[in-house]
Amino acid sequence: MRKINFVNGEHYHIFNRGVDKRVIFPETADLARFFKSMVEFNSIEPIGSIFENSFRNNKLGNSVSKSDKLELVNFICYCLNPNHYHFILEQIADNGIRKFMHRLGLGYTKYLNGKYKRNGFLFQGPFKAIHINSNEYLLHLSAYVNLNNRVHNFESSIFDSSWDEYLLGRNGICKKNIITNQFKNISEYKNFAENSLKLIREKKEIEKLLLE
Repeated sequence: MRKINFVNGEHYHIFNRGVDKRVIFPETADLARFFKSMVEFNSIEPIGSIFENSFRNNKLGNSVSKSDKLELVNFICYCLNPNHYHFILEQIADNGIRKFMHRLGLGYTKYLNGKYKRNGFLFQGPFKAIHINSNEYLLHLSAYVNLNNRVHNFESSIFDSSWDEYLLGRNGICKKNIITNQFKNISEYKNFAENSLKLIREKKEIEKLLLE
C-alpha cells in the first residue's frame, strides 16, 4: 500500500523510470505519444483508449476542448527523459493523481508493447510520489524538473520538458503562474533555475533530498 495520501490542492513530485533503466522513448514518435497520453488521460470522464477517443471525436465531428474538459490534475512542470520522467502535479479531483497515473502507465505500456512486440512491465514498479510541503521546495523542484535533462547530462535528442513553456511562453499544458508570479519576470526565474541547477550539480546530496 502506498503510504502517501493525495490531497486536493496539494502539489506532488511524481516520477518513474524504465525497468532496469531501459529506454522508455525509443523514438521521437513514442515521446509524442506519451505527451498525447498526458493530455488525453487527464480527464475525469474515462476515455477508454486514445484510439477509441480519437474515433469517438471523429465520429462526433468535434472534440472536447481543453478549456471545457474536467481534469484530474494540473501540471506545473514536467520533463521526459530517455529512460525516466518527472512531473510536478497538483491534484484537483478526488483520487486524481492515482487515476491519472494508472491510465497513463497502463495506456503507454500497452502502446509500446504492441508497437515493439514485447511483453511485460515497462516501468520500474509503481510511480514514486513525494509531497511538496513548502514553497521553497516547490521553487527549487521546478528548476530540477524543468532542467532535468541537464541534471543527467543526457545527449539524446529524444526528450521534452516544460522549460520552453516557461522560458519562451510556448503554449502547453502547465499552470505556470504558481511559479512565475513569484518572480519579477521570466529572466529572473531563468537565473534562479540555472543557479539552482548549478547548486544541485555541485552538491549531489541536494539531488538526493529532492527524491526522498
